[in-house]
Amino acid sequence: MKLVVAITGASGVDLGKKFIEYLPSDIDVHLVVSDNAITVEAFEHQNITLHNSQNIASSISSGSFGVDITVVIPCSMNTLAKIACGISDNLPTRVSSVALKEQKKLLLAPRELPFSAIALENMHKLASLGVIIAPPVMGYYSDSSSLEEMERFIIGKWYDVLGIENTLYERWK
Repeated sequence: MKLVVAITGASGVDLGKKFIEYLPSDIDVHLVVSDNAITVEAFEHQNITLHNSQNIASSISSGSFGVDITVVIPCSMNTLAKIACGISDNLPTRVSSVALKEQKKLLLAPRELPFSAIALENMHKLASLGVIIAPPVMGYYSDSSSLEEMERFIIGKWYDVLGIENTLYERWK
């Protein structure tokens, strides 16, 4: 499986990093970090390829490369708006545009709140096109007792919707 992880914006970078760290090692991960994101340290994942966020000619920017899933975690409101309007001026927005045209799974994790009416309109537009809009929302029913447990719950829910098997949180019995 080929998976693109784009990290846009500065707040929430750790969630994007942990999303990668918990992935099964047999997933081929392609990472794009926007210019506005905090510099990301080394990742633990074995199959990771780093792409320059300004290189829209990168291999992952083509539908023929065969990306199965694209996620933007966190997804800045700027990136969300560009994707909703079809603007592909950097690699994160380009790979998202390709996911849409190829009808592949695309998950966006908007990170700012409260959401403005414009952001909600953009999310609605993208959701109607099949994009998975999944902000990192705490699940109070998850019985998490630490930030790490809550993050594992959120990432596990993202994996669930993407079809990635996991045991990151306790399931309802």
